[in-house]
Amino acid sequence: MEHITLLLGIVIITALVFDFTNGFHDTANAMATTISTGALKPKTAVAMSAVLNLVGAFMSVEVAKTISKGLVNEEGIQPEVIFAALVGAILWNLVTWLVGLPSSSSHALMGGLIGAAVASAGLGAVNGDVVVTKVLIPAVAAPIVAGVAAMLAAKLTYKLNGQVGEKTSTKGYKAGQIASAGLVSLAHGTNDAQKTMGIITLALVAGGALAPGSNPPVWVIVSAGLAIAMGTYLGGWRIIRTMGSGLTDLQPQQGFAAQTSAASVILASSTLGFSLSTTHACSGAVMGAGLGRKGGVVRWSTATRMFVAWGLTLPAAALVASGAELVMRTGDAGIAAVAVFLVASCVAIWVISRRQVVDHTNVNEAAAATSETEQPGVVTTAMAAVAVPPAAGTTAAVTDEDLKATIPAATAAPTTPAAPAAAV
Repeated sequence: MEHITLLLGIVIITALVFDFTNGFHDTANAMATTISTGALKPKTAVAMSAVLNLVGAFMSVEVAKTISKGLVNEEGIQPEVIFAALVGAILWNLVTWLVGLPSSSSHALMGGLIGAAVASAGLGAVNGDVVVTKVLIPAVAAPIVAGVAAMLAAKLTYKLNGQVGEKTSTKGYKAGQIASAGLVSLAHGTNDAQKTMGIITLALVAGGALAPGSNPPVWVIVSAGLAIAMGTYLGGWRIIRTMGSGLTDLQPQQGFAAQTSAASVILASSTLGFSLSTTHACSGAVMGAGLGRKGGVVRWSTATRMFVAWGLTLPAAALVASGAELVMRTGDAGIAAVAVFLVASCVAIWVISRRQVVDHTNVNEAAAATSETEQPGVVTTAMAAVAVPPAAGTTAAVTDEDLKATIPAATAAPTTPAAPAAAV
């Protein structure tokens, strides 16, 4: 193994922590639709995804080369810069996980790296053409391409499915979902695990432990694959809930279409060396599949929050990373302060998350209560509160059970007969 200094060791460990957060943050990309449609049990789904992420990590190093050799200039980059980049990326991952938003771990990492590099060596440290062609353009194109492909695939599956019984069709597409979810997990390993390989390789070059231009050593590939696999098995249940039922309601046919389309886009980008956001591709595919069924809808309020998070990912991670890099310029005390801040922030986020636990036991519980299509508005609530009860022997337009499900407060109170009008 290469000669590793204490600081370089800290950077490598931090990179693997980021890889771990990347795993549980992005589990939803592969398994959210499979879990929400009941094709696989939650724990089985994340275990399968973890194994395939590990396998995928060994299939290619093209994306790792983009991170370690293309995004920033290796000359003049110090290990402190890599550490600062990881601080920004990890904190963004944890904040978005806490609120259940599927944002891009890839863009968090690249935003942190860009921000720290600019703070350290100026704008010249970043290769702008690589950022545009291999980061920004894929970021915009991925959800659109995957979404259109998933919408067309969903329409095609329903059309071909016209002559098959619903029960047989559902069973078949659930089996197809399992296969396509495995393909997404494999694709995720080929793309996202490599980003950590690239960042560790860049740190080794910056610390003088590797020659410039080197490919990731075998031990880097193995450790990055194991870290993302362990994070995947932990399961990012909050984001799985959002992806599985917060964006749209999916049937097995749509889940199969979404996962197959997303996997195709991710594998193609990995082959070309594009540092694609798997979150963008999978989220776009889920929304496209939601629109691919007649009567299907996308919950645009959730989608809008997600789009805002996507837009903030690069600048937010870059801002935190640049601040961390400036603090670390003060020397060992600055490095220690940033490390303490990172650990304290991680612990605080975890403590906050315990106030409302989401795990494999309740990940599929009704998002119905939070979906925008099922939330009673002010007018609906008011009308239900003053509605005249139906006369005996007639059928109510809205049943008692419906009222209890939508407006419990209006039905919980006992009904008091109206007082007779005063005589004139």
